[in-house]
Amino acid sequence: MPLAQTRNSTANPYWSKPTDELTAALGSGPAGLSTAEAESRLATEGPNRIGKAQSASGLVIFLRQFASPLVLILVFAAIVSAFTGELQEATIIALIILASCVLSFTQEYGASKAMQALRASISRRANVVRDGREQSIDAETIVPGDIVQLAAGNLIPADGVLIEARDFNVSEAAMTGETFPVVKGPGTSPADAPLAKRNNMVCTGTSVRSGTATMLAVTTGNKTEFAKIAESLERSAPETAFNIGMKRFGYLMSQVMLAIVLIVFIFNLLFGRPLTDSLLFSLALAVGLTPELLPAIISVTLARGAKTLAAGGVIVRRLDAIENLGSMDILCTDKTGTLTEGVIHLDAAFDTAGAASADVMLWAGLNARLQRGIANPLDEAIAASDAGKLDISAFEKVDEIPYDFIRKRLSIIVRDKVRGDDLTVCKGAVANVLETCDTVLEGGVPQPLDDTRREALDTRFRDWSNQGYRVLGLAIARRPNKDGYSRDDENGLSFAGFLLFLDPPKPGISEALAAFQARGIALKVISGDNRYVARHLAEQVGLKVTGLLTGEDLDRMTDEALFGAASTTTLFAEIDPNQKERIIRALKRHGHTVGYLGDGINDAPALHAADTGISVDSAVDVAREAADILLMKRDLGILLSGVDDGRRTFTNTMKYVQITTSANFGNMISMAFASLYLPFLPLLAKQILLNNFLSDFPSLAIARDNTDAEDVQKPKQWDIAHIRRFMISFGLVSSFFDFVTFGFLLYVIQADETLFRTGWFVESVLTQLFIVYVVRTRKHFWQSRPASLLITLSIAVGLIAIALPYTPLAADLGFTPLPLSVLAGLTGITLVYLAVSETTKRVLFAHYDKPPKRKGRHKPLIRL
Repeated sequence: MPLAQTRNSTANPYWSKPTDELTAALGSGPAGLSTAEAESRLATEGPNRIGKAQSASGLVIFLRQFASPLVLILVFAAIVSAFTGELQEATIIALIILASCVLSFTQEYGASKAMQALRASISRRANVVRDGREQSIDAETIVPGDIVQLAAGNLIPADGVLIEARDFNVSEAAMTGETFPVVKGPGTSPADAPLAKRNNMVCTGTSVRSGTATMLAVTTGNKTEFAKIAESLERSAPETAFNIGMKRFGYLMSQVMLAIVLIVFIFNLLFGRPLTDSLLFSLALAVGLTPELLPAIISVTLARGAKTLAAGGVIVRRLDAIENLGSMDILCTDKTGTLTEGVIHLDAAFDTAGAASADVMLWAGLNARLQRGIANPLDEAIAASDAGKLDISAFEKVDEIPYDFIRKRLSIIVRDKVRGDDLTVCKGAVANVLETCDTVLEGGVPQPLDDTRREALDTRFRDWSNQGYRVLGLAIARRPNKDGYSRDDENGLSFAGFLLFLDPPKPGISEALAAFQARGIALKVISGDNRYVARHLAEQVGLKVTGLLTGEDLDRMTDEALFGAASTTTLFAEIDPNQKERIIRALKRHGHTVGYLGDGINDAPALHAADTGISVDSAVDVAREAADILLMKRDLGILLSGVDDGRRTFTNTMKYVQITTSANFGNMISMAFASLYLPFLPLLAKQILLNNFLSDFPSLAIARDNTDAEDVQKPKQWDIAHIRRFMISFGLVSSFFDFVTFGFLLYVIQADETLFRTGWFVESVLTQLFIVYVVRTRKHFWQSRPASLLITLSIAVGLIAIALPYTPLAADLGFTPLPLSVLAGLTGITLVYLAVSETTKRVLFAHYDKPPKRKGRHKPLIRL
């Protein structure tokens, strides 16, 4: 039966068919597909991907440059010139449009290719059975008929039906809106069953909450249920702080641009200037004021930042996350693998009296080596210890009750071939294991678990925890044989002993924490471990514990109470996944930019809630997909380097904003007033556009510019009020020297309109080139070394601007050669402008650095 017919029969859809029949129809079986058959189906069915490929072609990116509102303004100006007979003017404007679009295209296309390479390095994997063996493949290569193995933490990679399942719970919130996980299992569902009632079917986009299962993939890619309803489910991601800042900046520039354009256009008409000239001049002013290369500069800066981060072991999944990483002022993390080495080893297996026990070691080995649920470092530590070397051939696995985050325990049932009965071995958090027990083994004999014995066990647990050990409990029960077991059988056990694990602090972790503190980032530990272990570790690594809250404490607290306590609490212990999310949201309400580092299924809600979700490459699927940043190694040192790179990226982005707004604002204000005073337009529209194009060219080097050491010392955030002050302060200084230039050209040189335009064009370009070096650093400009490319481009553009009046293009552009006396005067004015701008900068930052007045308990804005 063809694949399409197998899937698409409306009368008898695949979820209503018996599994054996469906497997045969898909040409599959227990051994899965052959590699050759899978490759053939992939060619026919296409990649297992929702939507189209994310990367746009070079042609699409190039054409997209012409969709910019600023480019459309220029196109309109060129059309107006052509219709009024100014073909030369229209040609020059068209050439400037083409040059600007080519410039933006080269930057965006390069950034796009760089991000494609990075995304390819973090493709999602899935475990499938092919050629009779289990293997890990790229999830995009799954095809109908594949046998897929699923476990807790996996994202389900295709639509299909379950062949086998064990305590299998699936989170379907993305598809059905159902908050709680749904139990799934093999079988059939009615043909007319709605999606939420197809209990034998699992869908792309949902995730495994607990248990294990084997799935037969039936539909992939754009044929899945998720793809069909993707548009109705699609929700825009919450705006990042950086995007909000960009939007506010856009509003600011739009307001200024609209005001200037309307005023200049109206007054020029009132003064009797030609309509076409007035319109073109006003439109050119609008374009000249706007930082039209900002999208390209941001794309290049972020892409370069992503490449730099990748070289340091930090993979960026969402580009905006780079800016949020630079803004982060609180980092929340678990302790395992972050504060500790993450290489846990089993230190001891004790009986209930605190003596080493071979039986407890054997039982621990059975439990860890035979479980098939969530892979975890504790079971790996047991398997790597002496327990992993013991002979367990006398036992045969009967069943498994997988671990979940509610029970916090795992039970394995084995058949003892010597004794003939079934042995249940339960391992997990001490308190949760004790819940299943009514007796305790003393000398191998079960004794009632009364209050006295319970208190003795709790005392041992606390003592070991206070010494820094991670302690698990182990219980057993021997029962008559039966074929299957469930959670209801986790009762009437005998508490048998303790397993002690040790995960020592990482070397150099104290220095890393101090480095975070020095950069204005507070560290908060959110752990599922007990309070004694968590506090002991915090004290070991030098983390000052200013407050401790447990999961039990949070259960009793309202959101308002947590809001009040979150900022002053360093340590959160015995925390469940939903509580992690509550903590993150409480910290964000305080105005903090919060990062969260986690790698487990229980970390996914907190990763979603954080401003910057950070995970590791080895994390479970749901954690990787929820994260914005992936670390190739769980190391705070790598993350600290990423923070520094994020702050450098943010700094270079803001350099362009401040450079272009301050220079453009001053020049456009000067031009607007000059157009009202002079009997001629101070610059022609084509000269304004050429000026803007040339002065923007060196800004392409901003993405590669050097940054000062001070730029990484504090979290970075947009501050529109500061940008406004910066624009006005430097704009007024620029306008003052423009008026000085006007006076020099009109009254000293007595220039005609062509010489006036030529002189001011050259002076305007030179001042915009020089102001870059003043604005790019808070230091004296000679104390901060710019990037070599920035220097090279500035010199090249400066020479072009000076040389243009002497070239054959001069007449077409409306220029005339400048006498040496004029060049000397303009050079002197430019140097004085540079000195005054440097003084203005020192005064502006001295005022800006004054501590703001604090009102109430809100956190003050951390500024650039």
